[in-house]
Amino acid sequence: MVKTIFGFVLLFMSHQGVAMDLNEYKGKVVLVANIATRCGYTGQLDGLEKIYQKFKDKGLVVLGVPSNDFGSQTPENNDEVKKFCKLKYGVSFPLTPKMIVKGPQKDPLFKFLTNTESGEKEIGWNFEKFLVDRSGKLVNRFSSKVEPEDDQLIAALNAALSN
Repeated sequence: MVKTIFGFVLLFMSHQGVAMDLNEYKGKVVLVANIATRCGYTGQLDGLEKIYQKFKDKGLVVLGVPSNDFGSQTPENNDEVKKFCKLKYGVSFPLTPKMIVKGPQKDPLFKFLTNTESGEKEIGWNFEKFLVDRSGKLVNRFSSKVEPEDDQLIAALNAALSN
């Protein structure tokens, strides 16, 4: 059996206080990004929102996962993170509560996303992006340096959305 993000239930509380289950995204393409509020890459929130708006009707979900794992660049609490993202960048895509995305205590979602055939490949910094196809399989990973509207990411999104 091939493991997918839909192969196990990950329940967490959304910023609105509602339980979120990744199984609700079955059949959608999911772009997971570990985000931060005080990082040099924080401006990518704007690009993530733009691609979410452009492709959501075709089945894309952008899932922002705040993390304080890299240089303590997200010191705010969950409500403050949500408010910052909404007011400064107009973020309307789903945000999880802050999670641990690297190291031995990382969330199971990131254990799955960073597990490769050659072993674990830890996240290098904020704003790494993981593209998951409609069946829940990881199909691509983009470094922090790859902007959300970069041609290679858009091509990968289009390919995933066309399947």
